[in-house]
Amino acid sequence: MREIKYEDLVKSVKAMVMHTATNLPKDALDALNKAYEEEESEVAKSVLKQILDNAELAKKESRPLCQDTGLAVYFIKVGEDVKVVGGSIRDAINEATEQAYKEGYLRASTCECFDRHNLKDEVGYNLPAVIHFDLVPGDKIDIEYAAKGGGSENVSRATVLAPAQGKEGVKAFVKECISNAGPNPCPPIIVGVGIGGTFEVAAKSSKHALFREAGSKNEDPDLDKFEAEILEELNNLGIGAMGMGGTKTVLAVHIEKNPCHIASLPVSVNVQCHSSRHAHITL
Repeated sequence: MREIKYEDLVKSVKAMVMHTATNLPKDALDALNKAYEEEESEVAKSVLKQILDNAELAKKESRPLCQDTGLAVYFIKVGEDVKVVGGSIRDAINEATEQAYKEGYLRASTCECFDRHNLKDEVGYNLPAVIHFDLVPGDKIDIEYAAKGGGSENVSRATVLAPAQGKEGVKAFVKECISNAGPNPCPPIIVGVGIGGTFEVAAKSSKHALFREAGSKNEDPDLDKFEAEILEELNNLGIGAMGMGGTKTVLAVHIEKNPCHIASLPVSVNVQCHSSRHAHITL
């Protein structure tokens, strides 16, 4: 049984969260630069230049990429042969998140659902973190992290289609979601699509799809082709960077597919803004 010290886990996750708040990952930067080079609208091109300049300044001055520093979302694979000594994994992740958001001067965004009061003095600063655990073989802890802002989350949607609607039904639903979203999620965006499973599995899969390297190939050739089809149709909507019109509304479409019940076809669309703040570490 391999052991990891609680304090080492806290230190590693804290550093990852703080770095991600101010440093846009390479895949997102590359996708934005590609969009800038290919954009046909001069107005949208100017907006993309400002987005890229903002990323450069954030990195240089160690300042948040956006005022909405998001909720902390984690997908964690825990090896069956690893043990955290000195505390639980969940407590370590929450402690690291709180320290990072406080010391990085990042906004505390968690609030009570109805009266909307901030929970920083009751639950913790920007807590609880959103954590999805999976138990896997091995002796390592694999952690994927993303900061998820409200603008992109607010336009995300899930539904259950009739099986006969098939791929065309999925495509139509994704297109409807992004068309209705318009400029609200701060495009150019990344679109995660979860297909199959059950209602909640589709939603979880659509969010996890956002963690994939922007524009990378889907391992399933059929899904890779389907992603390209959807991407083309979404960019033909003409929403453009920050809703100013243009040819680059979406940087990438990522699909995750799961087996589902014979009577249903669950579909979920989860959106990430142009500031796709995510990271991945293995301990």
